[in-house]
Amino acid sequence: MSTQESLYHHGNLRQALLDSSLAILRSEGIEALSLRRLAEHTGVSRGAPYHHFRDKQALLASIGELGFAELDKLLQAVVEDEQQPLHERLHQAVLGYLDFATRQPALYALMFGRTLWQDSNDEGTAAFQRFAKDCFRQYVKLFERLVEECSTTRQAQAHPLRRAQSLWATLHGLASLTNNGGLFKAEDLAEIACTGLIMPTKKSNNPD
Repeated sequence: MSTQESLYHHGNLRQALLDSSLAILRSEGIEALSLRRLAEHTGVSRGAPYHHFRDKQALLASIGELGFAELDKLLQAVVEDEQQPLHERLHQAVLGYLDFATRQPALYALMFGRTLWQDSNDEGTAAFQRFAKDCFRQYVKLFERLVEECSTTRQAQAHPLRRAQSLWATLHGLASLTNNGGLFKAEDLAEIACTGLIMPTKKSNNPD
């Protein structure tokens, strides 16, 4: 039995197609990714990918899910590491996010591209967006603990969701600027992202 025949018989053709998609994405970019190109790269018939992906949009959504699943796993491991103090977990989460984004720029760009965020009615796109939100919840979880630990300070009034949104926006901006040739040094990214996290979100009218 040939390798490609075994893919069909063992039911892992979908995974092989996704692996090929990631390889094309990394080496040739999203513009080169199509179901026809995917079939050629994987060594299957042109119709084979359509058994697993309705169209290119469905393929892109599945790739995006893989990316967010990987990022979610990374963040969850950091957040739940009770051996590390909270501030170190926060630092490691920031480092992990930025490393993921800058190590896989094409995948990261796809994950946050307009193609996968404009339409939430498409079944594949909706599933992808759920994966993204699961990833974001890890930051909310981390900031909930941060706010609790800082309960004696003015920062305790900051809503963890807003703090998490602020952090993600900062990380995304830094990652995008870096991937597009920004002037930031890689070793400075985490410090930049964390700057201001301990600052109050609104100046108090009452003196300390």
